[in-house]
Formats: sequence, structure tokens, C-alpha cells
Amino acid sequence: MKNLNMFCLTLEPNHYKFIKGLGYFPVGLGKKNFSEDWFSDKSGINISEKNKYYSEYTFHYWLWKNYLDQIDDKWIGFCQYRKFWSTREDNLLPRSLEELRPLILEEIPKSYENYDVILGDPYFINKLKIMKFLKHGFKLIAKNPSYLFDKNKRNIKFHFDLMHGYNNLDKAIKLLDTDDRNDFNEFVNSKTYFNPQNMFICKSKKILRDYYSTLFPWLERCEKLFGFENLKTFGQIRIYTFLAERFMSYWFQKNTKSKTMPIVFYDIRKDIK
Repeated sequence: MKNLNMFCLTLEPNHYKFIKGLGYFPVGLGKKNFSEDWFSDKSGINISEKNKYYSEYTFHYWLWKNYLDQIDDKWIGFCQYRKFWSTREDNLLPRSLEELRPLILEEIPKSYENYDVILGDPYFINKLKIMKFLKHGFKLIAKNPSYLFDKNKRNIKFHFDLMHGYNNLDKAIKLLDTDDRNDFNEFVNSKTYFNPQNMFICKSKKILRDYYSTLFPWLERCEKLFGFENLKTFGQIRIYTFLAERFMSYWFQKNTKSKTMPIVFYDIRKDIK
């Protein structure tokens, strides 16, 4: 991988050989014991104790505070043990490790050279089945049945209210600085898609540092609002992760020249145990 530093995040120590075989940097998160060969979120300045709530962003925080300056001047990317980047669109749901391996990104193609950031292909909320909305938000839809008939109303805000608590996104947006507050509010109320999985590949350490410098102070302010103890469902326990996911789409689209790339879904725990 001549032009790419890819960090692959996992919860399982036995994934080391596979990740290294890809030419990626193995990152171990969670409570299991990882050797010193792994990157981790537990040394230096860290928020590893918040991993239950922040998920992969405890590593992003560690990277920002401890290691970002040491990375080579190449593309910097992030993937996960069950989600990988690919330049191919013909098989995004491989059935085996053998099918997965040749799909996984090895270097950034020349066609991306004029871009700053690579995001995952859009996740379109307004294309989801009606039953999914009814299952998760019957009360919300009962208040405004037009969600069922007008696809344009099924925007990012609607989806967040449905999955992560009514009005929680609005409350969080009020804690942003003025420019981002107004622009992000417009983004979530007008866009019917976002770039999913908290995955991105960034060409510049400066851009990455600017992103972290905006994101993490905001999430810290959100902690004072939502806390940790009263977060019960998965959608609320991981609210900081999901806030970051929506903000990631907005921030990179606003501040960089971005292009999308497919994400391949395959959980390597099926084969590596």
C-alpha cells in the first residue's frame, strides 16, 4: 500500500494476522487483552472508558491526542472487522473470507487524487421499507402520518428521532458553534441520506485534525446534556457515535472536496475464531 495508512478496528485479538496480512494497522478496542503489537485507545491521553458509548471514536480521540503527527504523509483511513473499503461494486455482501479478500482496498486509485476525503456510499433513509419506520417509531409517525407518504420528509432528523430519541438531535445541534449550528441544522432537515458506518479516508492530517478539533469538544458538551447513566437502549447508549456519524457526513461535505467509495460488509468473526 504505497499511498495509504489504513487502521482496521476490531474487538478480537485473534484478528491480528488477518489485518496485518492486508497491510493494515491493527487497532484493538474493548475489554479484551491485546498485545503491544496492536494500536489501542488506552495509553497516553485517552477516553477509553467511554468506548461503550463512543465506539470507534475512542480510538479517533487517542489518535488525535497522541499519534496523528507521527503518521506518514499518505491517505489515512479507517475500517472495521466487519466493514471494509472496496473499489468494486459487484459484490458488497461476500459469502466467505475467500470472496472478501480480493475485494478489499489495497491503495487509493489515481481517480481519487483530486479529492480530499473519501466517504462511504450514501445510505438513503427515504428508501427504507415502511415497516422499519413503523417498528421503531409508531408514535412519531402517528403524530405526523405524512412521513408514510412523503419520502422527502424522511430526512436525517426524522431518522435520528426515530432511532435515537425524539428531539435529541435538535438538542445536540444547539450546542454547536454558530456556523456549524445553522449549517448542520439545515443539513439534517434537508438531506435524505448520510454517509454511514463512521468510516472515512482522509488525504490530509490537517483536515483530520480540524475535524477532530470540532467534533470532540462538541461531543463533550453533549455529554453534559445526555450523560451516560440514563441511556438505556442501544440507540441511546451509542448516541455519541451516531451523532458523530451524522456530523461526519456534514462536516466533510462542507469543508472538503469529497468522493464516495463502496463499503463491503462481511464479519470476519465467522471464520476467524
